[in-house]
Amino acid sequence: MEKVEIKIVMISLTLLVSNNTQAAGFALIEQSASGMGNAYAGAAAIAEDASTIFFNPAGMTYIDGTQAVGALHLIKPNAEFENKGSLGVMGDEGPNAGDLAFVPNFYFMTELTPSIKAGISINVPFGLKTEYDDKWLGRFQADKSELKTININPSIAFKISDQLSFGAGLSLMRAEATLTRSVNFGGAGVGDVEIKGDDWGYGFNLGTIYQFTTDTRVGLAYRSKVKQKLEGEAKFTRPVLVPNAGAAADGDVTASINLPETFSASIFSRVTNKWDVMADVTFTRWSRFEELRVLRDNGSTLTVTPQNWENTMRYSIGVNYHYSDAVKLRAGLAYDEEAIKDEFRTARIPGNDRKWLSFGASYKVTPVSVLDVGYAHLFVNNAKINDDQLAMGNGLVRGEYKNSVDILSLQYTHNF
Repeated sequence: MEKVEIKIVMISLTLLVSNNTQAAGFALIEQSASGMGNAYAGAAAIAEDASTIFFNPAGMTYIDGTQAVGALHLIKPNAEFENKGSLGVMGDEGPNAGDLAFVPNFYFMTELTPSIKAGISINVPFGLKTEYDDKWLGRFQADKSELKTININPSIAFKISDQLSFGAGLSLMRAEATLTRSVNFGGAGVGDVEIKGDDWGYGFNLGTIYQFTTDTRVGLAYRSKVKQKLEGEAKFTRPVLVPNAGAAADGDVTASINLPETFSASIFSRVTNKWDVMADVTFTRWSRFEELRVLRDNGSTLTVTPQNWENTMRYSIGVNYHYSDAVKLRAGLAYDEEAIKDEFRTARIPGNDRKWLSFGASYKVTPVSVLDVGYAHLFVNNAKINDDQLAMGNGLVRGEYKNSVDILSLQYTHNF
């Protein structure tokens, strides 16, 4: 039973600190609707609106005056499990594990001087929600998994010359997670466990943009690692014969972990009066997840578990078509690698490599306001799972997930 509790705690703590659900791992790249239409190609160089604070704060030097941006993303992942030889459990294949999520973004920037701009973003950089029913065969490994984050990112940007701009920001991030699953108490019966936890983490981001010609610029952006000391609590619903003690005891746990740094290189070019082209490459150092060390509240080690995540790359290309002075049309493609190896995939994280197909449009409603809409469909590779927890009484979940994701994004930009 101690192994059962440890396994649940480790999963919950991993959820609390994951960093890129529609990008690698658990990260959310959905940080603007204007970028959604291009699959976020050129995000570190395009500097189209105040959402550049997240992607590259140096981009604020390309925006005049004061601007506010609000965006909302509706994300619907699909994760349909097909059983292929699971053992030691009874139940059905379960419903679609994906659940509709709403992800907001807010940005505000202003001009301190013609060459110095300041801004702040409030967004959701990481998130996860999967939920099965009480009868699915993997309920002893995963039931509900939910991660919510809020990131506050004050930033400043300097225009060094007509060609060169720099920007920097501070990230203050709060994460909250809730996980549940069934627990096998052997002859005593079946219960449940709920894990909740939260933490603040701190980091920074840097960016630069170089304007090669009037129509072409390149952007580089870096986000630092974020160290978090996680604090969580496990609460068990036990059968009558199981005391609140030992492995089934409610209790506190902590773990220290580093979120990986990311580095992006983007290019944006207006090739004609009607057409823009853009591209992006982003590297994420997921290999920092070598192990997860979980401690009791008295400082003793519960366990050290290998994570074995891999570094990932994301590649994207996009185009804009200026239909008129008021209307801009967008399209984009992207390939996004997953950080999790097949042999370490769990029912809580059934993702895999994904391909993006995105479309969008921008409409200038008034001389000072713009409305953006973007849509993306993500073609996700089938994800095999072979999670053997028979020794812990949780069964062997063996099968394959058929995954996809649909995203609809809306954004309003206002210039003061």
